[in-house]
Amino acid sequence: MLDRIKASLPSLAPAEQRVGRLVLSDPRAFANLPISELALRSHVSKPTVVRFCRSVGYDGLSDFKRKLVGNVSEGVPFIHRSVDADDKTADVLVKVIDNTVAAFLKYRNDASSSTIQKATDALAATTTAGKRIEFFGVGNSGIVAFDAQHKFFRLGVNTIAYSDGHMQVMSASLLGPGDCVVVISNSGRTRDLMDACDIARKNGATTIVITASGSPIASAGHIHLAADHPEGYDRYSPMVSRLLHLMIIDILATCLALRIGARLQPLLKEMKNNLRNKRYA
Repeated sequence: MLDRIKASLPSLAPAEQRVGRLVLSDPRAFANLPISELALRSHVSKPTVVRFCRSVGYDGLSDFKRKLVGNVSEGVPFIHRSVDADDKTADVLVKVIDNTVAAFLKYRNDASSSTIQKATDALAATTTAGKRIEFFGVGNSGIVAFDAQHKFFRLGVNTIAYSDGHMQVMSASLLGPGDCVVVISNSGRTRDLMDACDIARKNGATTIVITASGSPIASAGHIHLAADHPEGYDRYSPMVSRLLHLMIIDILATCLALRIGARLQPLLKEMKNNLRNKRYA
């Protein structure tokens, strides 16, 4: 969370930067001080303090303080423990699991519930209108896109996934108002995904992007779900990023399922019954 604030400082207004520097100087004190004292110490107005919290992706001061307390008190630092060539199997096991757990805890503390709510609203509106939800990703992110398609089609959603750049561009060209495309990218710098996202948005479709903050694709969509982690996007075999993306898809699918409500239960029950004869007793 503190790294995210530090990275956001240059893009903030000067008054909001002062609030950000106050957070970074003493996070624990910031979480415990009343808004009047925070404004006084930052030499800004009370609304500016709230505005800063929203600028860095939180619902307001209360939401920001709650996440800040969790971040500084978690006891599990977000460190990236690289696997070394001479590591034993036991070392690899611990490092891989620790990296994953730390990434998930960081996301839990940093994630903007309001942004996830916006994404859910968009997906629900598309589902209600009977329009299309499409998932785009290439390479490793393409696998996540197909997993997303599998999760969403079970909810009775009209959905498909593409991992080929040409197919993505062609499909985006056919999308229109009411449709929704979810673009998944670890680096946020894949040209094919950027092209497809731009085309879909130009044609009136709602675009949701799951990618790293500050990347070109992050600013290309209507809704950005930040997926930040210490794993370099040029890593040959990404692990944490893929699991983080899968978790975000799970969150969206669960939120959408709850929005669909009771009418989903008979559908899932019938689907499960029809699959029974596919399994050995």
